[in-house]
Amino acid sequence: MMSKGFKRIAALALLTGILAGCAGEEEAVQMAPLPLVDSRFEPTLQWSASVGEGVGNYFSELSPAFDEGKLVAADRDGLVKALDAESGKVLWSVNLGDSEPALLSGGILIADGAVYIGTERGVLVALDEETGEQKWQANIGGELLSHPAYDIDSGLVIVNSSNGSLTAVGEESGQVRWTIPSEVPTLTLRGNSAPVVARGGVMWGQANGRIAAAQSAQGQVAWQRSIAVPKGATEIDRLVDVDASPVIAGDRLFAIGYNGQLVSLDILNGQLSWRRNYSSATNFTVVGNRIFLITAKDHIVAVDARSGNELWKNASLEYRLLTAPTVIDNYIVVGDSEGYLHWLDPFSGDFVAQQKLDDSGIAVAPIALDDGYLTMTRNGKLKKFQTP
Repeated sequence: MMSKGFKRIAALALLTGILAGCAGEEEAVQMAPLPLVDSRFEPTLQWSASVGEGVGNYFSELSPAFDEGKLVAADRDGLVKALDAESGKVLWSVNLGDSEPALLSGGILIADGAVYIGTERGVLVALDEETGEQKWQANIGGELLSHPAYDIDSGLVIVNSSNGSLTAVGEESGQVRWTIPSEVPTLTLRGNSAPVVARGGVMWGQANGRIAAAQSAQGQVAWQRSIAVPKGATEIDRLVDVDASPVIAGDRLFAIGYNGQLVSLDILNGQLSWRRNYSSATNFTVVGNRIFLITAKDHIVAVDARSGNELWKNASLEYRLLTAPTVIDNYIVVGDSEGYLHWLDPFSGDFVAQQKLDDSGIAVAPIALDDGYLTMTRNGKLKKFQTP
């Protein structure tokens, strides 16, 4: 269970990104108290299950994946389970860490009959979606801390690793097809941007403050653009990681950097449409003409996707270590480090409900399902709920 001390000091640790280096600099932060919310509704628990020990107090984006009625979830040590989303029944279970902890950290992706999961040891693992049987392992060379992407046209699984390399492997063989390196600063946030695939290209964020695009079949770089430039007196001020996954909406690519900017780019050539000064390393979501993001201070912000104008901001959850926002039943939902889900009106930013899961805390965003939503807490507890 996460101690109260961890929750408080984690606000500083994650504010500085759980740094992959030694800055020697600290800035005191204060977690906002839990806001009082008069909930308009109470979600109904349908089933609960457990997946090992979860991720504990470690940095992790090891989120469950959902595809055609099936959930796949894992714990850091290496236990992987597939469950029926409607009943919670276990369909298969495998342990990838029999002799030593597998240190699962990046994923999970379900694509074309396979399940892909990355590890802190730089290994990408492919499992059969129906049986859980291991198909292959690929040594990537750097920690895999984010979700892989899948390009159906080229049959490639593409991962972004902590050594700055974007790597593509064949879905059948696990053989490396191409690698695109990039410069990694001495001090970076702990995390990596998940790549996204569209129109024969792959787009991803880099630790050097750039967003890049490449032709996915051969790995040829098409364009790059800086959205965060190192500046400031301290090392932390000069962090410029683009760790949030880019989002594609129509012909636009949206991206955000730490100590950088939120930008709207042309997906084909990277030409800038607009930019606004927001700092974040957390994934965001785009719904219609609205962007919902979490800033580095854990302010929840809605931005007009057409103009970049701010629509509203809710700062009541400052430094509560929020998850990425998820849209559930037309509400914006975020989790926090004390185990609460917060539900907000997407048009005003006002709270509409609050839900306590458990004291271990929530590391990954809830997942919207066809008939409800799924949560996973740091201790490995899965719960499926329905809203009225």
